[in-house]
Amino acid sequence: MQTNGVTPGFDLPPEDRERLALSGIELGMANRCGSYLQKNQDVMHATCSESGIEVLSYKMAMEKYPWLEDYAWKLVPKDKDEYTKYVATQERPVGYVIIARKGSNNILPVQACLFLGSEQIQHVHNILIAEEGAELHVVSGCASASHVGKGGAHYGISEFYIGKDAKISFTMIHTWGEEIEVYPRSAARVEEGGVFLSNYVCMKPVKKVQMYPTAYLKGPKAVARFSSVVIATPESVLDLGSRAVLEAEGSSAELITRAISKGGTIISRGHIQGKTRETRGHLECKGLILKDGRIYAIPEIEGLVVGTELSHEAAVGKIAQEEIEYLMARGLDEEVATATIIRGFLDVKISGLPEALQKQIDLAIDSAEKAGF
Repeated sequence: MQTNGVTPGFDLPPEDRERLALSGIELGMANRCGSYLQKNQDVMHATCSESGIEVLSYKMAMEKYPWLEDYAWKLVPKDKDEYTKYVATQERPVGYVIIARKGSNNILPVQACLFLGSEQIQHVHNILIAEEGAELHVVSGCASASHVGKGGAHYGISEFYIGKDAKISFTMIHTWGEEIEVYPRSAARVEEGGVFLSNYVCMKPVKKVQMYPTAYLKGPKAVARFSSVVIATPESVLDLGSRAVLEAEGSSAELITRAISKGGTIISRGHIQGKTRETRGHLECKGLILKDGRIYAIPEIEGLVVGTELSHEAAVGKIAQEEIEYLMARGLDEEVATATIIRGFLDVKISGLPEALQKQIDLAIDSAEKAGF
């Protein structure tokens, strides 16, 4: 599927290849076991070399496996809002399906690239399934071309099914443009002993992002962890959040956000609902305002029974002057001291995340640091 390290039909100018690299996409497939690439509404390729894991276009998957109809639109309703209705009514469904068969495991992640190369609405419907005992790792890089400056939008539906004792880690890195609007709609179902790790990184300018993924913990000892690291530049609006519904004994969830406003608006929502006993959940949002902007932290914890333990923590502030002075006393100038503090603030290590995916998150943060946050 590749020629001289370049995916056929996906030859891009250097500046756009760099934007994809910042989003965690390796067009040469280095350190990747599989790949799905979509430009606008065209599927460039879908392939995987790892035994037991299939990467298919949505259309091909539905033709090959009619049973997938039992998974499509079951976690995200077609009529949820105007964006889901738009995607559901398209004559030509586009997106990807990734299936990790029972007991399979990919050490190198699958990459999913969604690239907006023109001013239009890009829509996708994705389904990810990890069967019993399977372990699936995915890095999703979403970006727009450098020349797309007059607007465009991305509507993305993603449904995750994590089987008994299975695991999915899904790391989404956004590198959109200043006039792009993005509306992901996603949900996950986690069975007994299953683990769902959802990581989101947005460090570059974007007009608007609005998303509120939900994990339904259906099986005993099911686990969900949402981690978000975001920077809002002037004129950007990041309306973000995550939700976990604890429906089985021993299930647990953790929702962690690190947010920085450089003049933009961040709305950080979080909701954990404890519906049965012996469940635990923690919600945490910490924000820094570097330039006049807005950060709204809206944490919700909802206990419905005796025996659920839920907690939340939210804080918005500025860099403490004494921290800067402490580092300056040890030889750093003010600018470097400030950058060091910010880098530490954003440095979230995610428990259970493979090294390759943690590296992608670190690289995205490093890129923002080099650009002066």
